[in-house]
Amino acid sequence: MTTTEQRPLASPFSAASTAADVLAGLDLGGMTAVVTGGYSGLGLETTRALTHAGARVVVPARRPESARSALTQVPGAQVVPMDLADPGSVHAGAARIRELVDRLDLLLAVAGVMATPERRVGPGWEGQFTANHLGHFLLTCELYPLLAAGGARVVVNSSAGHALSDIRWHDPHFRTGYDKWLAYGQAKTANALFAVRLDALGRDDGVRAFALHPGRIITGLQREMTLHEQIERGWVDEEGRVVGAGFKTPSQGAATGLWAATSPLLDGRGGLYLEDCEVARISEPGRPMDDGGVRAYAVDPGAAARLWELSLTATGAAPVLR
Repeated sequence: MTTTEQRPLASPFSAASTAADVLAGLDLGGMTAVVTGGYSGLGLETTRALTHAGARVVVPARRPESARSALTQVPGAQVVPMDLADPGSVHAGAARIRELVDRLDLLLAVAGVMATPERRVGPGWEGQFTANHLGHFLLTCELYPLLAAGGARVVVNSSAGHALSDIRWHDPHFRTGYDKWLAYGQAKTANALFAVRLDALGRDDGVRAFALHPGRIITGLQREMTLHEQIERGWVDEEGRVVGAGFKTPSQGAATGLWAATSPLLDGRGGLYLEDCEVARISEPGRPMDDGGVRAYAVDPGAAARLWELSLTATGAAPVLR
């Protein structure tokens, strides 16, 4: 993938499209998907839409009882306990998924955290980088044989927030001082670069990968931000009602990921960053992140390969071989 491929494809959908719009008329019967975070927010909308279209969905969940409760009315969804910030839990959850299915058609990495207080996990890893990137990286490597068997699409939720920070190669775990927004930005850049490298390694097996910005949506993702912070940013009013311009509903927020997972326009393509059910353009440095697009550093193949090696070393994951 090169930056010249980051250009719109004349998608029939838009920022206003919903999950139901994107999957209208599609029969996903016989397909199996894994949706991380598939029991709340955008993940729940994604799970609902996929199962309604006939897919079987496996939902890794840090809070399995809450997940089972949320998915009571979603036939075709099955919960597997998994904490993405705990490598041991990821290994165990992946082993359980391998027992349940012999191939995967889709892996949608929707789970994530944003702007959290400083948290150290595992061997002192920074929490947002771990939960958003390293956990999904390890899960994907663990499930890769199933993905290759299904010629799967892997769809990773990044964010416009990637514009806040490139990878801090000198200090990815913020050992010299923590900033919750820079940590979030780095993790979202990592999500995008992960898709670039996974696509390069997996395409010979039919595995294609995409990253995306789902849009601005108020969901549980903001749970660690105070109401005052959200009011200051113009997102909500004092009653917590969404008042910010350009915000999407959860169903609209899930649409781009579902488009990435199913659109025939993306056949034979991969390693791309998407937004509003379309391929995003390259955004110039210094432009406001809400103007849309993707920074060149977040789709750079060299940086993607470097991050992949860093992640292999950190997690001890089995490498994805071409």
